[in-house]
Amino acid sequence: MDMEPKKIREGYLVKKGTVFNSWKAMWIVLSDDGIEFYKKKTDNNSKGMIPLKGGSISSLCQDFGKRMFVIKLSTGKKQDHFFQAAFLEERDAWVKDIKRAITCLEAGHKFARKSTRKSIRLSETVDLGALYIAMKNQESGVKELKLEKDKRVFNHCFTGNTVIDWLMANNKTRNRQEGLMLATALLNEGYLQPAGDISKKTVESVSDVTLLDQHDALYYFADSGFYCEGYSSDEDVVWKEEFRGTVVKQGCLLKQGHRRKNWKVRKFILRDDPAYMHYYDPTKGEDYALGAIHLRGSVVTAVEHVQDAKKYDIEGNLFEIITSDETHYFLQAATPTERKEWIQAIQTVAKSGK
Repeated sequence: MDMEPKKIREGYLVKKGTVFNSWKAMWIVLSDDGIEFYKKKTDNNSKGMIPLKGGSISSLCQDFGKRMFVIKLSTGKKQDHFFQAAFLEERDAWVKDIKRAITCLEAGHKFARKSTRKSIRLSETVDLGALYIAMKNQESGVKELKLEKDKRVFNHCFTGNTVIDWLMANNKTRNRQEGLMLATALLNEGYLQPAGDISKKTVESVSDVTLLDQHDALYYFADSGFYCEGYSSDEDVVWKEEFRGTVVKQGCLLKQGHRRKNWKVRKFILRDDPAYMHYYDPTKGEDYALGAIHLRGSVVTAVEHVQDAKKYDIEGNLFEIITSDETHYFLQAATPTERKEWIQAIQTVAKSGK
């Protein structure tokens, strides 16, 4: 008797269309034999299914320029499908589970997140994810600075030679040439991003080593609070102050519109000091925020009902933010656990941030 496919992971990702090449936020469900995608989480019928058998997955996807955290899934029939995650850890989690599902499917085993046998390459392969976390450690990692270059100010960034210095000082590499190869791997996998003209031109070149061991080559962590500004007016400086805070949490949520009361998928970035929560169209990147919620003095609570909401648009896991000027924002998480995590994070920032 055939058994129903087992759900492994589900959540919002931005998917590239196969016909019109447009990018849309979709509810993605990974099972042990394929990936299904839905227009909304509450939909019963999927828009399509991608079989995993014979497929391959890659997070080293530089096909789309400014788009970060893109996953490329190639099927056994050589069809390519592209998905974009909201942040680095989310991308890595999806890639890890999809790779495991493909491996288990090919071997005829049931899916298991913890493998019962070690990879042959495990002892020879550096764990870039663990290395990235170590580099981001606020006490012992690479220090993020505010640097000026070519009449621009780069916030939350560091230089290429600083990266190599840190790798050598922490015994992650034996010499600077080996450090360059390791740093290039971090750059190619999206953990590090180029910030200035020099580093960006090198990334776009055909060189095997794309990270520069130089004091004038600037880089930043993929999910940091990095932003660049030119010399601007006092009004611009006040506005940009919102983005100076450390990123505390980020991800996709459903947000109810204030006028039409419809629900749309938005990417949210929660920052501390100053306490702001910015939201974006996940299909268009982070160059322009659709809105900002000033959280200082705000109240956030779980709710079970939202007035004027259409029943088919919501499925629990709702919460409400009431700002100090009494503006109400209604949001929906994907799961009860996710809702709890967002509420706790926002409450902490609202109390401690300015």
